Amino acid sequence: MIKNSIIPVISNKKEEENPGSVEFQVINFTNKIRRLTSHFELHRKDYLSQRGLRKILGKRQRLLSYLAKKNRIRYKKLINQLGIRESQIR
Repeated sequence: MIKNSIIPVISNKKEEENPGSVEFQVINFTNKIRRLTSHFELHRKDYLSQRGLRKILGKRQRLLSYLAKKNRIRYKKLINQLGIRESQIR
């Protein structure tokens, strides 16, 4: 599965392997988002999955804003590793 292949590459610390950590949750949501995005290439009218995607995007956005406020260094490291945002935040 995708989750098992990405987590060891990104997480170097034991605390990041914790399923409750912010980094783990963001990685998990990012994997789901990428899977759903590729799903929509074949099934453009799957509106229920589109709603689920929007919910996951909102959750990931809230977690990332929390992490940006809490610890800017961990936030920037995670963003660079996943390549999901431009560096707009100062």
